[in-house]
Amino acid sequence: MELFKATRSLPFMGKSKIAIVISIMMVLGSYALLFTKGMNFGIDFVGGTIVQVKYEGSAPIDEMRKRLSGNALFEGSSINEFGSPDEVVIRLKNSSESVTQDIGDTVREKLAGTGKFEIRRVDIVGAKVGSELREKGIMALTLAVLGILIYVAFRFEWRFAVASVLALVHDISIAMGAIALVGLDVNLDVLAALLTVLGYSINDTIIVFDRIREGITDSKETNLEAIIDESITKTLSRTTLTSLTTLFVVIILFAFGGEIIHAFAFTLLVGIGIGTYSSIFVASPILKWFGFDVKNYRAKLSQKAAREAEKERLRAQFEQGIV
Repeated sequence: MELFKATRSLPFMGKSKIAIVISIMMVLGSYALLFTKGMNFGIDFVGGTIVQVKYEGSAPIDEMRKRLSGNALFEGSSINEFGSPDEVVIRLKNSSESVTQDIGDTVREKLAGTGKFEIRRVDIVGAKVGSELREKGIMALTLAVLGILIYVAFRFEWRFAVASVLALVHDISIAMGAIALVGLDVNLDVLAALLTVLGYSINDTIIVFDRIREGITDSKETNLEAIIDESITKTLSRTTLTSLTTLFVVIILFAFGGEIIHAFAFTLLVGIGIGTYSSIFVASPILKWFGFDVKNYRAKLSQKAAREAEKERLRAQFEQGIV
């Protein structure tokens, strides 16, 4: 199925300078947000307690704050709506250290008389566990990027690998900047979304790079920009269909999935959009800036093919008893 049947190559490389300027502005803006506003780490990474309470009617948030303010356990806690007016989340910075103390029972006792409600969830994460999860999350992202760098360098060439990793850093930076901008809680679900964005983005980039390599080996064109434009044009239908179908699902999750997966869906929504954009306007132009030469690459491929042919010739002679 093809959405676009272009009779000629579209001038993607001609727009690359404008696209790169926009990308640099978005990345710098993202880092500015990360350094000034920072990430709002949830209890998975900093420790603490979350109590989710559901009322039959609208939750009396002001009354709840008054009831809980007199207890030292709830000092510095926050009470906010959770997706609907009848559901709230109480966030505590500290976790209950006593195994004999059920914080759900404490909340139930303090809120008695504020209306009919039920405790739907109590999540407790210690500060040490949260710190370990944060470190392992950063390590997971780092190892994923390094693994991708090694894989692409082995499959293509080092310039392709560097271009793909720079595009991934671009995607993750902007996604994290968007998370900081809207102030989402960064928990394990957001980390899972960021790793998913890495996989989606590199898959899209590899498909474009594979078509560029085919264009280099199969065509007689020596102009890298022309080869890139032709290759991206050929993959445009596939990229558009894949991105749109994925985005449709993510938009539905974001709109109707509820507050519990809101951060996950938002991260995917931003990451998939940016990842599709970067595979076309960021990763491919970097090849040219790193001095990729079509003639040299073809010469290396010819030398490799000649070496393989020589190995096959020697193997055949050995099997026939000539050598």
